[in-house]
Order: sequence, then C-alpha cells, then structure tokens
Amino acid sequence: MSSLVAFAIGERYSIGNGFHVIAAHTDSPCLKLKPKSSLSKSGYLMVNVQTYGSGLWHTWFDRDLSLAGRVILRSDDGSFSQKLVKIKRPLLRVPTLAIHLNRTVNTDGFKPNLETHLIPLLATEPEKASSELNDKMNSSSSKDPHHQLLMEILSDELGCKVENIASVELNVCDTQPSCLGGANNEFIFSGRLDNLASSFCALRALVDSCASPENLANEHTIKMIALFDNEEVGSDSYQGAGAPTMFEAMRRITACLGHQSVGECAFARAIRHSFLVSADMAHGVHPNFTDKHEENHRPLLQKGLVIKHNANQRYATSGVTAFLFKEVAKIHNLPTQEFVVRNDMGCGSTIGPILASGVGIRTVDCGIAQLSMHSVREICGKDDVDIAYKHFKAFYKTFSRIDKNLDVDC
Repeated sequence: MSSLVAFAIGERYSIGNGFHVIAAHTDSPCLKLKPKSSLSKSGYLMVNVQTYGSGLWHTWFDRDLSLAGRVILRSDDGSFSQKLVKIKRPLLRVPTLAIHLNRTVNTDGFKPNLETHLIPLLATEPEKASSELNDKMNSSSSKDPHHQLLMEILSDELGCKVENIASVELNVCDTQPSCLGGANNEFIFSGRLDNLASSFCALRALVDSCASPENLANEHTIKMIALFDNEEVGSDSYQGAGAPTMFEAMRRITACLGHQSVGECAFARAIRHSFLVSADMAHGVHPNFTDKHEENHRPLLQKGLVIKHNANQRYATSGVTAFLFKEVAKIHNLPTQEFVVRNDMGCGSTIGPILASGVGIRTVDCGIAQLSMHSVREICGKDDVDIAYKHFKAFYKTFSRIDKNLDVDC
C-alpha cells in the first residue's frame, strides 16, 4: 500500500513496442514508532522511536513534530480496515540539552546517542489528577504498547473508539508547512523534497501528457510511472524497487494487450525497446563546502536537471542513455547539468541500478539539485522543479523520435 504504478497506453501501440518509464521513490529518512513505544522517564510520557534511513538526526531536535501514518481498525463485525492518519498540531518535541549543561557542544560537536537522546516528549505524567485517570495511565503503562493518551488522540482524529485500533504504523513528521523562501522567493523550503519532488513531477508529467485524447492518438508506446517505498534503506522489501512489482505490471499489460497470447520473446522485445528515467534528488554544490564536490561537476540550484554518472555503477547512467536524455532536453531547450562524485568520497545510490539490472532496461539517473539532503528541512530551486516537470513531459513526448534514430539491435 505504499508503492504505485500508473500508465497510459498509446492508441498506436503494438506488441513488442516499449515502455517509457519514470521511476522514483516516495520515502524519506524519519523517526518511526517502535512496536512498543510507551516510555516514562523523570515525570514525562515519552515515545520510543527507531531511526529510518540515514537522516541528519541533529536537525530533528527542537522542532515542532507530530505523527502520521497508517492505522488498522477492527470493526464490530470482526473485519479490518486501513486508515491513513495525520495529526496536524504539534504533538511531540525532542529538546536539546541547555548549553549550561553541555559547555563543550560548540567545540566538540553535537553528538547525540540515537537510542537514549532522540526520544520525543509527549506529555508530563499526571500527578494528582482524577484517580480514574491515574488508574487508566498506570494500568495501560504495564500492558499496552502505546500510551493511552496517544491512543485517545488517534481515536479522536479517526472518529473511532480506542478499542477499535488494532495496530499502528506511525512516523514522526515535522509540522512546519512547505514554503517559498529567499529574497526573490526562488527557493522551496520543505521537508521530504528527497524524493517527493521527483515523484510529484513524474506524476504531473504523466497526467498532463495524457490530458486530452489527441495526446495518445499517435502514441506508439506505453507511458508509465513507478513510485517505490524503502529506497532509503536499500529497496529490498515487498513495496521497494527490489521487488518485481514494476516488471510484473509491464508483463501483465503486455499480456492483456496481446489477449494472453504473448510469449516471452514479445515481452523481451518490449523491454529492449523500453527506457527508464530514474528520478532522485541530486547533491547541489554547497557554497560553504565547495571542496566536497569534484571541481568540474558542481551542480547549481536553478541551473537545470542533473544527470548522474558513476563508473562503479552506483548510478545506472551510460554514455548512450545520457546522450539520448540530453537530446530530448536539447530539442526542448531545457538545461542539464552533470554530476560525478569525487574519487575520494563515497557515492549515494538510487533505484536506477536495481531496476536496470532487474530485467535489463536502459536507464538514466537524474535529479533536481538540492541542499540539506536528509535534513528534516531541505531546500531546492523553484525553477528546477518546473524544469524537471518539463523534462519528464518532454521525455514522454519526444523520446520515441530520438530513440528510433539510434541503431540498436533488438
């Protein structure tokens, strides 16, 4: 329930023609509630969390936080249902220690223990409230996995009884809304730009490229997006890019269009004619840390989509796939940049190599340049989001024309 595949079939599609796919991931580093989150310390009700992904965890301190995720409800007839929930008001806080009690923090660095220091506060423990409330709190703390107070907040939000909540899967989230910033309002300040910005641009490009019947009337291919969960932890999950979800969808689509008479050869031809754009945010050069970038590959905000290269295949881009993608951009007068990590630094990864190696599909890795990646609050260029959207829409519109001019033996 956290991955998505959507597609549109060209009216002139024939069996063996390819898929043009934009793939992205939807997850971001965050704090997730432990299965038993109830904790009380020093007169406070606290919520035990586990870290998800490689976040800049110091940025989660002193933020107005809340909870969002999925709740499984048990109906009176014994059936179950899943509900999404988001508590918008500030509910949690991870306070830092006062400078007076940690005098060397500015010289030695802020080095919190992620197990003992990164625990959000929920409330103070009731002292001499009603005996009924105290009895409820005391009895629940010993046997319930989550604080009774938290469960009551969830039940109010969902309009159900506490006893109907069978299970929860909740993430800690920042409550500050996204906004434009900078002197010229040219930046987007937001959480989870990595990688919801790419997912948004991909979805909008697919929808808008099919907005009217004539958009598909002369189309010979299938346009598709695939959005996956769990990229930040390796993609090896039921809902991650390591699962066969996208390729099973492609095979089923091909089989249905061929009235179940399509053999493996037809599907293999379709894959061979296909092309995948792996869209994930890119590392823009930081003005205070320019030495962290290779001097000839320093992507700038507001200067166009970044094509990612890595000789060790951390990115799936090849000379051919980069050329084809840049040719589309050239036709539509869209700017591109290129990124290569320094040889003496590690390189991030994307879902590109995972999907490219899944069945052998040509792939290019690209993304919007950003700063503060994996912080609770990130930044990218407003124009870059618009450019990425135009790139993806141009890819759906023009790639077939470019691709057919390249001599590829299928």
